[in-house]
Amino acid sequence: MRRFHPLITGTLLLTAVGFFCRILGFFYRIFLSRTIGAEGLGLYQMIFPIHGIAFALCAGPIQTSLSRLTAASPEKGRAFLRASLALSLSIALPLTSLIYTFADFLAARVLLAPECAPLLPALALSIPFCAIHACCCGYYYGFKKTAVPAFSQVVEQCIRIFSVLLIVHVCRTNRIPITVLLAVWGLLIGEAASAIFCLLVYGSSKPVSRRSGTDKSNPNLSRQMEPSSPSSEAAMPRISAAPLLSPLLALTLPLMANRLTLSFLQSLEAIFVPNQLLLSGLSRVESVSIYGVLTGMALPFVLFPSAITNSLAVVLLPAVSEAQAQNQPDKIEHTISMALRYSLYMGILCVGLFTRFGPALGETFYHNADAGRFIQILSWLCPFLYLSTTMGSILNGLGKTGTVFVHHTVSMLLTLSLVLFAIPRWGIFAYLAALLVSELMLAFLHIHALSREVPIRLPLGQGIVKPVFCLLTALGILQGLERSNHLLHTLFTFETLPHLFPSVLFQAGGLCLLYAGGLLLLHKKMASN
Repeated sequence: MRRFHPLITGTLLLTAVGFFCRILGFFYRIFLSRTIGAEGLGLYQMIFPIHGIAFALCAGPIQTSLSRLTAASPEKGRAFLRASLALSLSIALPLTSLIYTFADFLAARVLLAPECAPLLPALALSIPFCAIHACCCGYYYGFKKTAVPAFSQVVEQCIRIFSVLLIVHVCRTNRIPITVLLAVWGLLIGEAASAIFCLLVYGSSKPVSRRSGTDKSNPNLSRQMEPSSPSSEAAMPRISAAPLLSPLLALTLPLMANRLTLSFLQSLEAIFVPNQLLLSGLSRVESVSIYGVLTGMALPFVLFPSAITNSLAVVLLPAVSEAQAQNQPDKIEHTISMALRYSLYMGILCVGLFTRFGPALGETFYHNADAGRFIQILSWLCPFLYLSTTMGSILNGLGKTGTVFVHHTVSMLLTLSLVLFAIPRWGIFAYLAALLVSELMLAFLHIHALSREVPIRLPLGQGIVKPVFCLLTALGILQGLERSNHLLHTLFTFETLPHLFPSVLFQAGGLCLLYAGGLLLLHKKMASN
């Protein structure tokens, strides 16, 4: 029986799990919005600058470095993991103490939101668990064993949702007021569960030699979670972790500097938006609520399809790196052309979906007209967002990580400038415009940088004209069917099916099928010609 390459199986697994977790997270957001309200969602979103900076210091860069080092020296994987855990926790624990102790100061002086102070202690307690989870995932990514990180995401999401539902049930039973602290406790419990899961799997697995670590014919989950063997443990000498701190730090520190810079800029954006809305004439409650609607309701909808482009990015990075190492510029050019085309296919479809159904989605899922209006406006973000994701991955695959960092910095500085100077005059719509302009700038910079490395052709006909034609045709057919035939109108409004499946989802699914069918027919026609 033919076995698939672990890169393919790993990517498919991560994609499937990513979709599953996004679906769970999507409905979790809906539940939160109805439980704690728009203002609660806004406060919840406002504490993530602290979480982002902490993660950039103690988890993210160390995870990436551990993955690279483990892939290069599988026999030292466990030693590298011990060194990474020691380094990560030595940063995470002091950070936890500082955030816990100075919660009031951080809320009032850094976040500029004193009402966030009760939320920060619980957030602080989650940081060590985030560090452990990140290190364990980096270890398994280094061995191309994606099952453990993938299932840890499922564990984290499921436990988070279950714990929140349980807390809500207990509070309502005992007539205890439900506050935004509910969401933070859910985050803490979920991160703790995923960290414990990873440690349990690691503790029950056997050390991996160079031979088994590089065995590409063994991607099965059963092998990825193999029980430990005493004989194998005795056969392999224990490698000290202390000497490995030096190469770990050599890789981690530059990544940390980049991550910290980007996290800092993102944090400034998240801090300034609600406060600049005050200058536009909104009250404190109104500014926090509208920020919660945008970031907690509208953006998750727009970002939901990015699970596909993120998976494509996972595939592109090693593919481009391999083609570059083998000196195959034609293969790189073909990969870039394909990535551009499929990113535009997805982006243009999402423009049609969200402009057509944005208001209905906001009303159906959130009972909020502002959410629907924001989804409609942010739909134009999709083509540039998906392009920048895939093009950034290709640049990273070509070794241009510094270029990607500069581009992201320029894009964030542009967003921050518009936030500071435009929101007081034009309100929240200035922020929406800032997001659109910055993503457009980022996509342009990535494509320009790629064009200097390899000759690329922008697929205007294949990537823009064809999908736009198919989208307009699909929209026209859908509109015609709804107006001309009562039976089809009934089916497309889903009046005869359970209320749990909203009509807007059925209509959106019909649009996707018509769009995909049109692209397929045109592709076959062009191939035959």
